Amino acid sequence: MENQTIDTGLLQLTKEDFSSDQMVKWCPGCGDHAILHAVEGVFPKLGVAKEDFVVVSGIGCSSRFPYYMNTYGMHGIHGRAAALATGVKLSNPKLSVWMITGDGDCMAIGGNHFIHTIRRNIDINILLFNNKIYGLTKGQYSPTTPRGTKTKTSPQGTFERPFNPGELVIGAQGNFFARGLDTNPKQLAVIFEEAARHKGTSVVEVMQNCVIFYNKAHELITARETRDDYQLHLVHGKPLIFGKNNDKGIVLKGTRLELVTIGENGITEKDLLVHDQFEQDPGVHVMIARMAPPQFPVAFGIIRSVAAETFEKVMENTIMEAKANSTVKNTDEMLRSANTWTID
Repeated sequence: MENQTIDTGLLQLTKEDFSSDQMVKWCPGCGDHAILHAVEGVFPKLGVAKEDFVVVSGIGCSSRFPYYMNTYGMHGIHGRAAALATGVKLSNPKLSVWMITGDGDCMAIGGNHFIHTIRRNIDINILLFNNKIYGLTKGQYSPTTPRGTKTKTSPQGTFERPFNPGELVIGAQGNFFARGLDTNPKQLAVIFEEAARHKGTSVVEVMQNCVIFYNKAHELITARETRDDYQLHLVHGKPLIFGKNNDKGIVLKGTRLELVTIGENGITEKDLLVHDQFEQDPGVHVMIARMAPPQFPVAFGIIRSVAAETFEKVMENTIMEAKANSTVKNTDEMLRSANTWTID
């Protein structure tokens, strides 16, 4: 796996260096607070100069993020964060660019920008806050709202099939996809750091709770009584085990995943699927990303992390090659290279 080489010896930054003096205006209890604190704690570890961070957003509750980080930033218009982040990165490839977006912002009006940023593999980090609702605009159903959910724009229950962000990202030829929970900021910090060190587009879905317009949207996954049976924490090279007693697992049977209980029907830990986040073939990664209750647990951690050439590197090489092979070396030569005339 190709990672960025980072020298942290000369940089002595702390979490406080990235904490803004602006009042954080998210609702009390909103999961965004935990995500913000995790990011503030990760930035000092990356060995990047403070002035080389750029935080870009679109529209939504999550998109207030640039105001709450003491870095350079840009608050864009609805769905256009990916276009802005792309422009920033291509204009200055050394920058560490972070795109903050929500399930509505990036997968509805911003869907086209989102999938093509992933397809191009531009070296930016996308944090996708998924609360399964439009929060800022007061409770309309979003592209990830479960079918049948009653909202202000679906009083009889939405009849649209929701997107699975992981399936969408990998289907768009994504090379890095991870998932975390706002109730587990320690895991978020680990995921964010690995995403930052990945060369190429990294997408981290954070399952985040909106306490006002869709409270407890992830309750089955986060509730103390059920979380052990519906959270599977991935570790590269380790079998897929979960459950309160670590006695449940996932096996690959043909082209499908199946849930099994260790000790039943002769099943042992050796029979379980072993996670390989670096596997080039996306087939199993898609299946893991799609796992959902009630049949399966939700997979958390790094689901896919594959090395590939970045868009800006290819662009840079193309420009250098064009310069080397061009007979025109500057603007003056270009203007004088064809038929010219003088006007008296």
